[in-house]
Amino acid sequence: MAKAKDTASKEAKKAAKTARKAASKEQRQQIWQAFNMQRKEDKALIPLMLGVVAVSTTVFALIGKYAFGGLWLMLPLGIAVGVLLAFILFGRRVSATVFKKAEGQPGAAGWALSNMRGQWRVQQAVAGTSQLDAVHRVIGKPGIILVAEGSASRVRPLMSQEKKKAARVVGNTPIYEIVVGNGDGEIPLAKLERHLKKLPGNIDRKRMESLDGRLAALKSKGASGPAMPKGPMPQGAKMRNVARTARRRSGGGA
Repeated sequence: MAKAKDTASKEAKKAAKTARKAASKEQRQQIWQAFNMQRKEDKALIPLMLGVVAVSTTVFALIGKYAFGGLWLMLPLGIAVGVLLAFILFGRRVSATVFKKAEGQPGAAGWALSNMRGQWRVQQAVAGTSQLDAVHRVIGKPGIILVAEGSASRVRPLMSQEKKKAARVVGNTPIYEIVVGNGDGEIPLAKLERHLKKLPGNIDRKRMESLDGRLAALKSKGASGPAMPKGPMPQGAKMRNVARTARRRSGGGA
Protein backbone atom coordinates (compact mmCIF):
# COMPACT_ATOMS: atom_id res chain seq x y z
CA MET A 1 0.00 0.00 0.00
CA ALA A 2 2.79 2.40 0.99
CA LYS A 3 4.67 1.56 -2.22
CA ALA A 4 1.58 2.33 -4.29
CA LYS A 5 1.19 5.70 -2.54
CA ASP A 6 4.84 6.55 -3.17
CA THR A 7 4.44 5.66 -6.84
CA ALA A 8 1.31 7.82 -7.14
CA SER A 9 3.07 10.69 -5.40
CA LYS A 10 6.06 10.48 -7.75
CA GLU A 11 3.77 10.40 -10.77
CA ALA A 12 1.85 13.44 -9.49
CA LYS A 13 5.09 15.37 -8.94
CA LYS A 14 6.31 14.38 -12.39
CA ALA A 15 3.05 15.51 -13.97
CA ALA A 16 3.18 18.83 -12.09
CA LYS A 17 6.79 19.37 -13.21
CA THR A 18 5.85 18.64 -16.82
CA ALA A 19 2.92 21.07 -16.59
CA ARG A 20 5.19 23.80 -15.18
CA LYS A 21 7.69 23.28 -17.98
CA ALA A 22 4.93 23.46 -20.59
CA ALA A 23 3.52 26.65 -19.05
CA SER A 24 6.98 28.22 -18.90
CA LYS A 25 7.63 27.35 -22.54
CA GLU A 26 4.29 28.84 -23.57
CA GLN A 27 5.05 32.06 -21.67
CA ARG A 28 8.44 32.38 -23.39
CA GLN A 29 6.78 31.90 -26.77
CA GLN A 30 4.16 34.54 -25.96
CA ILE A 31 6.80 37.00 -24.81
CA TRP A 32 8.79 36.47 -28.00
CA GLN A 33 5.66 36.91 -30.11
CA ALA A 34 4.73 40.10 -28.26
CA PHE A 35 8.27 41.43 -28.66
CA ASN A 36 8.22 40.81 -32.40
CA MET A 37 4.82 42.48 -32.76
CA GLN A 38 5.94 45.51 -30.78
CA ARG A 39 9.29 46.01 -32.51
CA LYS A 40 7.61 46.03 -35.94
CA GLU A 41 5.46 48.98 -34.89
CA ASP A 42 7.89 50.62 -32.48
CA LYS A 43 11.18 51.22 -34.30
CA ALA A 44 12.70 52.86 -31.23
CA LEU A 45 12.10 49.83 -28.99
CA ILE A 46 15.32 47.89 -29.63
CA PRO A 47 17.65 50.95 -29.56
CA LEU A 48 16.06 52.09 -26.30
CA MET A 49 16.31 48.66 -24.69
CA LEU A 50 19.94 48.30 -25.75
CA GLY A 51 20.62 51.81 -24.51
CA VAL A 52 19.16 51.01 -21.10
CA VAL A 53 21.36 47.90 -20.79
CA ALA A 54 24.43 49.85 -21.94
CA VAL A 55 23.87 52.71 -19.50
CA SER A 56 23.23 50.37 -16.58
CA THR A 57 26.31 48.30 -17.39
CA THR A 58 28.49 51.41 -17.68
CA VAL A 59 27.23 52.90 -14.42
CA PHE A 60 27.82 49.71 -12.44
CA ALA A 61 31.22 49.20 -14.06
CA LEU A 62 32.27 52.68 -12.99
CA ILE A 63 30.98 52.01 -9.48
CA GLY A 64 33.07 48.85 -9.38
CA LYS A 65 36.14 50.69 -10.61
CA TYR A 66 36.05 53.67 -8.28
CA ALA A 67 34.38 52.13 -5.23
CA PHE A 68 35.94 48.66 -5.21
CA GLY A 69 39.00 49.08 -7.38
CA GLY A 70 37.87 46.63 -10.06
CA LEU A 71 36.08 47.55 -13.28
CA TRP A 72 34.60 44.05 -13.70
CA LEU A 73 33.42 43.48 -10.13
CA MET A 74 30.00 45.11 -10.62
CA LEU A 75 29.64 44.31 -14.31
CA PRO A 76 27.35 41.21 -13.95
CA LEU A 77 25.02 43.12 -11.63
CA GLY A 78 24.94 46.04 -14.07
CA ILE A 79 23.97 43.75 -16.93
CA ALA A 80 21.26 42.05 -14.83
CA VAL A 81 19.77 45.39 -13.74
CA GLY A 82 19.94 46.65 -17.31
CA VAL A 83 18.04 43.64 -18.64
CA LEU A 84 15.38 44.07 -15.94
CA LEU A 85 14.97 47.77 -16.75
CA ALA A 86 14.79 46.93 -20.46
CA PHE A 87 11.93 44.49 -19.78
CA ILE A 88 10.10 47.15 -17.75
CA LEU A 89 10.56 49.61 -20.62
CA PHE A 90 9.25 46.99 -23.03
CA GLY A 91 6.16 46.43 -20.90
CA ARG A 92 5.37 50.13 -20.65
CA ARG A 93 5.72 50.70 -24.37
CA VAL A 94 3.50 47.69 -25.06
CA SER A 95 0.85 49.11 -22.73
CA ALA A 96 1.07 52.49 -24.44
CA THR A 97 0.60 50.86 -27.85
CA VAL A 98 -2.38 48.80 -26.70
CA PHE A 99 -4.16 51.77 -25.15
CA LYS A 100 -3.47 53.90 -28.21
CA LYS A 101 -5.18 51.29 -30.40
CA ALA A 102 -8.07 50.84 -27.99
CA GLU A 103 -8.75 54.54 -27.47
CA GLY A 104 -12.00 55.63 -29.06
CA GLN A 105 -13.33 52.11 -29.62
CA PRO A 106 -16.75 51.33 -28.11
CA GLY A 107 -16.26 49.39 -24.89
CA ALA A 108 -12.57 50.27 -24.53
CA ALA A 109 -13.04 51.58 -20.98
CA GLY A 110 -14.88 48.40 -20.02
CA TRP A 111 -12.00 46.35 -21.38
CA ALA A 112 -9.47 48.44 -19.44
CA LEU A 113 -11.45 48.14 -16.21
CA SER A 114 -11.75 44.36 -16.54
CA ASN A 115 -7.98 44.08 -16.93
CA MET A 116 -7.08 46.11 -13.85
CA ARG A 117 -4.85 44.57 -11.22
CA GLY A 118 -6.00 44.42 -7.63
CA GLN A 119 -9.26 43.99 -5.73
CA TRP A 120 -11.80 45.56 -8.07
CA ARG A 121 -15.29 44.30 -8.83
CA VAL A 122 -16.27 45.44 -12.30
CA GLN A 123 -19.74 45.30 -13.81
CA GLN A 124 -19.57 46.38 -17.42
CA ALA A 125 -22.31 48.34 -19.16
CA VAL A 126 -24.82 48.73 -16.32
CA ALA A 127 -26.39 51.40 -18.54
CA GLY A 128 -25.97 52.47 -22.14
CA THR A 129 -27.41 53.93 -25.31
CA SER A 130 -28.01 52.69 -28.83
CA GLN A 131 -24.99 54.79 -29.88
CA LEU A 132 -22.78 52.40 -27.84
CA ASP A 133 -22.22 54.84 -24.99
CA ALA A 134 -21.89 52.94 -21.73
CA VAL A 135 -21.63 53.36 -17.98
CA HIS A 136 -19.61 50.77 -16.07
CA ARG A 137 -19.73 50.23 -12.32
CA VAL A 138 -16.64 49.49 -10.26
CA ILE A 139 -16.53 48.55 -6.58
CA GLY A 140 -13.21 49.05 -4.87
CA LYS A 141 -11.62 50.41 -1.71
CA PRO A 142 -12.58 53.98 -2.69
CA GLY A 143 -16.26 52.93 -2.80
CA ILE A 144 -18.52 52.94 -5.87
CA ILE A 145 -17.02 54.29 -9.08
CA LEU A 146 -19.16 54.92 -12.15
CA VAL A 147 -17.07 55.06 -15.30
CA ALA A 148 -18.68 56.34 -18.48
CA GLU A 149 -17.44 56.26 -22.06
CA GLY A 150 -18.93 57.84 -25.13
CA SER A 151 -20.50 61.25 -25.70
CA ALA A 152 -20.29 63.24 -22.45
CA SER A 153 -23.66 64.88 -23.11
CA ARG A 154 -25.31 61.47 -23.31
CA VAL A 155 -23.47 59.57 -20.59
CA ARG A 156 -23.63 62.16 -17.81
CA PRO A 157 -27.43 61.83 -17.43
CA LEU A 158 -26.99 58.04 -17.43
CA MET A 159 -24.41 58.29 -14.66
CA SER A 160 -26.72 60.51 -12.63
CA GLN A 161 -29.48 57.90 -12.90
CA GLU A 162 -27.14 55.09 -11.89
CA LYS A 163 -25.83 57.15 -8.99
CA LYS A 164 -29.37 57.67 -7.68
CA LYS A 165 -30.10 53.94 -7.95
CA ALA A 166 -26.89 52.96 -6.17
CA ALA A 167 -27.32 55.59 -3.45
CA ARG A 168 -30.55 53.88 -2.32
CA VAL A 169 -28.69 50.74 -1.26
CA VAL A 170 -25.08 51.76 -0.48
CA GLY A 171 -25.75 54.15 2.39
CA ASN A 172 -22.97 56.66 3.01
CA THR A 173 -20.46 54.89 0.76
CA PRO A 174 -18.77 57.43 -1.56
CA ILE A 175 -19.83 57.32 -5.21
CA TYR A 176 -17.41 58.69 -7.79
CA GLU A 177 -18.23 59.65 -11.38
CA ILE A 178 -15.64 59.48 -14.15
CA VAL A 179 -15.93 60.12 -17.88
CA VAL A 180 -13.24 58.55 -20.06
CA GLY A 181 -11.98 60.72 -22.90
CA ASN A 182 -9.63 63.52 -23.82
CA GLY A 183 -11.95 66.45 -23.17
CA ASP A 184 -11.96 68.92 -20.31
CA GLY A 185 -12.48 67.15 -16.99
CA GLU A 186 -12.22 63.70 -18.63
CA ILE A 187 -9.70 60.96 -17.90
CA PRO A 188 -7.68 59.51 -20.83
CA LEU A 189 -8.05 55.76 -21.26
CA ALA A 190 -4.35 55.11 -20.64
CA LYS A 191 -4.52 56.92 -17.27
CA LEU A 192 -7.79 55.38 -16.09
CA GLU A 193 -6.33 52.62 -13.88
CA ARG A 194 -3.78 55.01 -12.37
CA HIS A 195 -6.53 57.53 -11.62
CA LEU A 196 -8.68 54.94 -9.85
CA LYS A 197 -5.76 53.75 -7.74
CA LYS A 198 -5.11 57.31 -6.58
CA LEU A 199 -8.60 57.60 -5.11
CA PRO A 200 -8.64 57.40 -1.29
CA GLY A 201 -9.43 54.12 0.43
CA ASN A 202 -12.79 54.41 2.17
CA ILE A 203 -14.07 50.85 2.65
CA ASP A 204 -12.62 47.42 3.39
CA ARG A 205 -12.93 44.14 1.52
CA LYS A 206 -15.87 42.93 3.63
CA ARG A 207 -17.79 46.10 2.81
CA MET A 208 -16.91 45.68 -0.87
CA GLU A 209 -18.43 42.19 -0.89
CA SER A 210 -21.56 43.44 0.84
CA LEU A 211 -22.02 46.26 -1.67
CA ASP A 212 -21.42 43.89 -4.56
CA GLY A 213 -24.25 41.69 -3.36
CA ARG A 214 -26.63 44.58 -2.81
CA LEU A 215 -26.00 46.12 -6.23
CA ALA A 216 -26.30 42.73 -7.93
CA ALA A 217 -29.69 42.27 -6.25
CA LEU A 218 -30.70 45.75 -7.36
CA LYS A 219 -29.84 44.91 -10.95
CA SER A 220 -31.80 41.64 -10.85
CA LYS A 221 -34.92 43.53 -9.82
CA GLY A 222 -34.71 45.96 -12.73
CA ALA A 223 -35.81 45.26 -16.27
CA SER A 224 -33.07 43.98 -18.54
CA GLY A 225 -32.01 46.52 -21.14
CA PRO A 226 -30.46 46.06 -24.57
CA ALA A 227 -27.20 44.16 -24.81
CA MET A 228 -24.25 46.49 -24.45
CA PRO A 229 -20.67 46.10 -25.63
CA LYS A 230 -18.52 44.37 -23.05
CA GLY A 231 -15.28 45.94 -24.23
CA PRO A 232 -13.11 45.28 -27.26
CA MET A 233 -9.97 43.20 -27.40
CA PRO A 234 -7.77 45.69 -29.23
CA GLN A 235 -5.11 44.36 -31.56
CA GLY A 236 -2.17 43.41 -29.40
CA ALA A 237 -4.13 43.64 -26.16
CA LYS A 238 -2.75 40.30 -24.98
CA MET A 239 0.71 41.81 -25.31
CA ARG A 240 0.07 43.90 -22.20
CA ASN A 241 -0.39 40.83 -20.00
CA VAL A 242 2.52 39.08 -21.70
CA ALA A 243 4.81 42.02 -20.99
CA ARG A 244 3.70 41.95 -17.34
CA THR A 245 4.60 38.24 -17.22
CA ALA A 246 8.01 39.06 -18.69
CA ARG A 247 8.70 41.57 -15.94
CA ARG A 248 7.68 39.07 -13.26
CA ARG A 249 9.98 36.42 -14.72
CA SER A 250 12.81 38.95 -14.57
CA GLY A 251 12.06 39.79 -10.94
CA GLY A 252 10.38 43.14 -11.60
CA GLY A 253 7.10 44.43 -10.27
CA ALA A 254 3.87 44.85 -12.23
